Amino acid sequence: MTLRVVFMGTPAFAVPTLRAIHAAGHDIAAVYTQPPRKAGRRGLILSPSPVQTEAERLGLDVRTPLNFKDEAEIAAFAALKADVAIVVAYGLLLPRAILGAPRHGCLNAHGSLLPRWRGAAPIQRAIEAGDATTGMMVMRMEAGLDTGPVALTAETPIGEAETAGELHDRLATMSADLMAEALEKLEAGTLTFEDQDAIAARTGRQPVYARKIDKAEAALDFAGDARLIAARINAFSPFPGAWTTMSFGAGPERVKILRARAETGSGAPGTLLDDRLLVACGSGAVRFLELQRAGGKPMPAEELLRGTPVPMGHVIGGA
Repeated sequence: MTLRVVFMGTPAFAVPTLRAIHAAGHDIAAVYTQPPRKAGRRGLILSPSPVQTEAERLGLDVRTPLNFKDEAEIAAFAALKADVAIVVAYGLLLPRAILGAPRHGCLNAHGSLLPRWRGAAPIQRAIEAGDATTGMMVMRMEAGLDTGPVALTAETPIGEAETAGELHDRLATMSADLMAEALEKLEAGTLTFEDQDAIAARTGRQPVYARKIDKAEAALDFAGDARLIAARINAFSPFPGAWTTMSFGAGPERVKILRARAETGSGAPGTLLDDRLLVACGSGAVRFLELQRAGGKPMPAEELLRGTPVPMGHVIGGA
């Protein structure tokens, strides 16, 4: 027996899970995703979400409501008579009427080890905080923000210089596998849930809010601890991209730092300690591993330095 499923998701992160559910043979009654957004240099082109593009490729019914404030929209959702709704990075608030419409409620794939990192940016905040591990969880949604009971967990280590973009892609694959397992157990009647308070008591993980990334956070200050600075660089890569200013012979310019590693070293914060972009911090030093100049493409530090050497003793940073 297959399940009648409504899928709700928007960005590329959700696409592997949609594919996995489709491949498992479940009856996908409809796919909900955010409406097409304006794109192009002049904003004249409407660009569908990655989920809409994939759903249309699979021949699925796609729905793009602005929200669920309209009673007719809620009634249309309920009329699908779904066994379960699968929600992966949908991006819209779901009212109680939607959460309670499917027979088994709504299952959400969340990219953290709950109750740690509830909220909008769990992948970035886990890296920024220096967490050694993170993971994916399948939880049953309720009215609170990422507070529902958890059914399945898959943990993974965070690499020393792993970026948010790389971790994002790994977790997207893990999400697909975990949700496929959750639906298999739901079908068999063996899917069970654990309250997040019980998880916190068992693991010691306390609730932390993963606030949305603000572009203002991306400016680097080398007065702090090198480990935290490197973690912030990797957490904000590829977006919004942590940045500093450097001179390549024609005055200071803004440069994005897309990957870094904390190392030993000491000196005045912002001073290069060698000719390979080791930067002194308030405590320790940070090695730039990947950079992007304005209008250029991301490149390894050694490749950038071949054409534009930056000598030891050079001071970077500032407005």
